[in-house]
Amino acid sequence: MPASPDLIIRNALIPGGRIVDIVIREGRVVHVGAGGTGAEQTIDAHGNLTLPGAIDMHVHMRGGAHQSYKETWSTGTMSAVAGGVTMVVDQPNTLPTLTGRTTFCERVAEAREGAYCRFGINGAVTPDADLAGLWEEGALAFGETFAAASSYGEAIGEDDLKRCLGILRRLDALITIHCEEVLDGRDVDLALHSQLRSGAGEAEAVRKLCTLLSSGQRSHFCHLSSDASVRAACTSYEVMPHHLLLSQEMFAIDDAHEKVNPPLRTEKERKALWNVWEKIPVIASDHAPHSDAEKSGPFETAPAGLPGVETMVPLLLSLVYEGKCTLTSVLQKTVTRPSGLLRIIPPGFTPGASADFAIYPGEPEKISAERLHSRAEWTPYEGMDGVFPVVVTCNGRVVYDGGQFTFGAGEWVRGQGYKKNHEK
Repeated sequence: MPASPDLIIRNALIPGGRIVDIVIREGRVVHVGAGGTGAEQTIDAHGNLTLPGAIDMHVHMRGGAHQSYKETWSTGTMSAVAGGVTMVVDQPNTLPTLTGRTTFCERVAEAREGAYCRFGINGAVTPDADLAGLWEEGALAFGETFAAASSYGEAIGEDDLKRCLGILRRLDALITIHCEEVLDGRDVDLALHSQLRSGAGEAEAVRKLCTLLSSGQRSHFCHLSSDASVRAACTSYEVMPHHLLLSQEMFAIDDAHEKVNPPLRTEKERKALWNVWEKIPVIASDHAPHSDAEKSGPFETAPAGLPGVETMVPLLLSLVYEGKCTLTSVLQKTVTRPSGLLRIIPPGFTPGASADFAIYPGEPEKISAERLHSRAEWTPYEGMDGVFPVVVTCNGRVVYDGGQFTFGAGEWVRGQGYKKNHEK
């Protein structure tokens, strides 16, 4: 006789319009359809929409001895699950940068102590990085690789990048690349910041990188911010909600809270990017929290980056409710394609799928920094509509319910190099 289920989500309205019971055992979906019995825990999802947990493949969880005042693994992943994200992929431009086995393993240990959801950790691509060693230790992918400098990220030279690309191609590892063209000048406001890191320059950097990518190279461009860059991309790429939904004209011109790399564009440029929505493979947040004090200083010296992991899916789901995009397209960009790129099992409604789900109400609410969970304690989306989940499961366990969090479902998702080298 099969073991009793651990959890049943009853009366779940799922994409396509069916109302089903989702039966979960040992972190996996075992049945979707008519109800099971004998579960240790039951959730009634009646009147709500049940979706697979999202994968945010570009976050900066900060932490460590030097950056925990900005964010920790606990606050960052609580923010994630409260926004329906059940897996995050942390970037390696930490302090210290994840260039070798020791710093990578220390980062994994820190994440295990604090993470409320699944997590992967990328390895750094720098001239001195031990790429093979990082792959063996479980790096999920590599990068974001800085082809242009940004906060806490130095640009890598072309010769070093070519060498690293060759190594990663032989490892069959995914490289993610930050492409910008940065001009000299003082970036004293949002408009000048955008001019110095223009959309046209970004597109040119993408075209140049495409000439370096060899056939068979697993590659992905980070945070493209213009329709010209999207047209230039020769491989997978991601776009962020702030480039789709925010523009310079929405803010005071010298407000450094909205300083980000690549920059916010003009409203005309933002609309042009939104018009290529259907072509965009992946949406990610580039969650890069800084304290309010840091962002309240002079624009030129303020760090670049915005918090966004908690608002990514709620903003997109609000657009679905308004009829501006389809639910299918949102799920493709935040679940299906990220999991395919990362070569991981996605959450979903088929037996064997990861039992990561978010249950959403039928109406949006106004986004307010006061109700968000990032240590940044501010948001560029203040006052905009978002549809936030009421219950979230991860790894078959309830991690968020009505504003309350439960620790214990976090799981490290290792890259394929780890599996190949540690399972011999």
